[in-house]
Amino acid sequence: MPDEKPATNEQKDVKDVGKRSQNSDEAKAEANDKRNQNNEYEELRERILRLAAEFDNYKKRVKSDIENAKSAGRAEMMKDMLSVLDEFELAINASSKSSGENMSKGFELVYSNLVDLLKKEGLAEIETDGPYDPYKHEILMTKQSIKKEGTILEVVKKGYTFNNVLIRPAAVIISNGKGLNKDDNVADEGGKK
Repeated sequence: MPDEKPATNEQKDVKDVGKRSQNSDEAKAEANDKRNQNNEYEELRERILRLAAEFDNYKKRVKSDIENAKSAGRAEMMKDMLSVLDEFELAINASSKSSGENMSKGFELVYSNLVDLLKKEGLAEIETDGPYDPYKHEILMTKQSIKKEGTILEVVKKGYTFNNVLIRPAAVIISNGKGLNKDDNVADEGGKK
């Protein structure tokens, strides 16, 4: 064996520095790995939280869509039933003029029960007292009247809302604001006498 010389202090220091730098490189690599793992963990955590929030919003949106679809279906049914209400009103008016009191009372009772049921479900009659409202009323014709222009004179067909949504405007006759003289006749919308 060759003669081994004892290591000098300088050589020992260089070896120690090399070991320390190797240890510090390993420590840095380990710290970087931990930082990367923490970053990945935080990214995954944020993704999961976002997905949970999106899913919660999706559930709320679906619930709202279902409620809207139910309401639209009920509104369509109410709209279809309006013709039945109109026919009942005509029957009540006709029976009270021509036939006995009992038949009229029977119609009125059935009509009243039907109206109460529909009101309970959200149907409401549009107010027709006072001035014309283009969002709630449909003008069928105008008449000369001593009343102010745009005042509703007569309701030809009732209008209805369902849960505050217009399903049929009220068909009305309004005043054109031109007061009647003793010799004037009532004129319609086209100006014919």
